[in-house]
Amino acid sequence: MGRVSKEQAQENRRRIVDTASRLFREQGTAGVSVADLMKAAGLTHGGFYKHFDSKEALVDEATARAFDGVGTGDKAGADTDEDAAKDARRAFVENYLSPEHRDDMAGGCPTAGLATDMARGATGSAARHTYAEGVREFARRMADDDDDGLVRLSTMVGALILARAVNGDPLSDALLAAARAEASA
Repeated sequence: MGRVSKEQAQENRRRIVDTASRLFREQGTAGVSVADLMKAAGLTHGGFYKHFDSKEALVDEATARAFDGVGTGDKAGADTDEDAAKDARRAFVENYLSPEHRDDMAGGCPTAGLATDMARGATGSAARHTYAEGVREFARRMADDDDDGLVRLSTMVGALILARAVNGDPLSDALLAAARAEASA
């Protein structure tokens, strides 16, 4: 088999990173082997090391990819009046703390999906730095004139993590509802 083109190599790398970003949020970084990742990406295991020096290098890049587009732009509704900003934030909270978001771990919030991995990972890693920046941006988007958004962020992410942990029990929906009421206020 011949060499792949530069364009195909870039596409393969993008596919690996996208697949890793989803699988890491769903199963954790330790729960995904390189072999399983490459199979899910539709590529051979041996091809991994043509793209990455190590799994840690992939975790760094996949963490950044998970945060791409999350929390970009200004605060929810910041370019409109105060009531519109509150409405936009409330709609975001409703969506974030929905059963649909709870059940979509692979496509869901990287703040919640990668929290445990980041807590267990190396303190100085690029992934942890990227994660911290993502958390800062999320808090900034949740802020209003009266606070910095950290309490709202913590309530939302904590409730989502707990709701996922007890999914299937009525407590899961109760956690989402309680956090929606608190974070929407």
